[in-house]
Amino acid sequence: MGTVLPFPAATGEGQVGFDRFELNRIVDLYGRMVAAGLWKDYAIEFRPDAASFWAFRRAAERPEYRIEKRPALRARQGQWALIGEAGQVLKRGHELGPVLAPLERRLLKIVNG
Repeated sequence: MGTVLPFPAATGEGQVGFDRFELNRIVDLYGRMVAAGLWKDYAIEFRPDAASFWAFRRAAERPEYRIEKRPALRARQGQWALIGEAGQVLKRGHELGPVLAPLERRLLKIVNG
């Protein structure tokens, strides 16, 4: 007989992830940015201390934006952060909506009446 090894998440180390509502909100924004021609690719990273969604203008460069969830910062400045291409924190907050607001503003267009 073979040896049964525990699944890595069951060892107590765990990892941070996005729940269904959070991921739907982020992927909806991603879809609208792709439709507008601003983003071309994405990546998702799950680590024990943070979960990140990376959005790229082109597939072979640094991410233009990174949306990061760090539950350890929930009691301080907020678990959500919007991080720019150079690594600077553009927005931080306790809720996802206000952190995504600067990106959603890019989609607004002036309509002449």
